[in-house]
Amino acid sequence: MDNSEQQQKKDEQFMRRALDEAMAAREAGEIPVGAVIVAADRIIARAHNLTETLGDVTAHAEMQAITSAANQLGGKYLTDCTLYVTVEPCIMCAGAIGWSQIRRVVFGAADEKRGFMRFAPKALHPKCTVTQGVLEEDCRTLMTDFFRSRR
Repeated sequence: MDNSEQQQKKDEQFMRRALDEAMAAREAGEIPVGAVIVAADRIIARAHNLTETLGDVTAHAEMQAITSAANQLGGKYLTDCTLYVTVEPCIMCAGAIGWSQIRRVVFGAADEKRGFMRFAPKALHPKCTVTQGVLEEDCRTLMTDFFRSRR
């Protein structure tokens, strides 16, 4: 197995953990977005949306995970970390990802309405790389099923 196949396998493994978080969000009545932050092939933070629970519009999965990872590492910069998130981050989260200096972002489903790639593609740190479409169908289905059930 070459490096790219190994990386793809790791990406899918960690995205499954982010999907677990998204399902926990759904069960709590939150929009089902989940995130994990990985350092040295180990999950150091996991989170899901808490905007309804906390009554806080900034309590997105990515924001919660960044705060948790910074606390875990004892510093605000996450330069050796990868963020896995089930849905493309919004502009607010992209700004926080940029300020935290996360080096890699991996997301499942694109967000055509609010995703940073359309509205703020340069918000991330200049050294950050983005991988999109990991377990995309699973991530998208979770969101579409959630919103369909609410209508």
